Amino acid sequence: MTSLPTRFRSLILALVLAGLVPALPAHAAVTVTFYGHEGNRVQNGWLLFPHAFVHLHGTLESNGLPVDYAVGFTARSPGPQLLFFSDRGILKRPEPAYIADGIAYLSVVISDETYETLRSRFDYWASAEGGTYNLRQRNCITFVADLAEVVGLDVPDARTLSPNGFLKDLVAVNPPGSLAGIEHHAVAG
Repeated sequence: MTSLPTRFRSLILALVLAGLVPALPAHAAVTVTFYGHEGNRVQNGWLLFPHAFVHLHGTLESNGLPVDYAVGFTARSPGPQLLFFSDRGILKRPEPAYIADGIAYLSVVISDETYETLRSRFDYWASAEGGTYNLRQRNCITFVADLAEVVGLDVPDARTLSPNGFLKDLVAVNPPGSLAGIEHHAVAG
């Protein structure tokens, strides 16, 4: 006679194979990758923004839903007026080709809870309260620094107007092994 646990496992396996019970994800994790672009990127006569952004990708552990979301913060109307005035900021989703052409500086595997906290931060940056863009004080770098703090990274003290300079500093203050789940990417310079 077959034991009850063996019969139960056989029944579950049969139901999963029949598609009546969904299989649980084998390994679920969401990764946040911090990207930068050199300034003055032009496409069809337009400067491309944002120069620093994040890409969240993977699968949520709680429900198995896929995540593929890239976003950065930029001015609604980029231009020379930003040297003198603040503007309404917007969250902008970079095109896949822009992401692929970006420089991936480091990645961090995050929990579902941290993912939800990041989503709340996106809502804040998109709100009237959090959505003011200022070239010197509240820009794509400030946005990325805020998200880096949310995921538990140490953030460099000195701020710069160079997205890649900031991201290189971010890598330097978060050496391999300083936080579980950090993956450094090979970055030239």
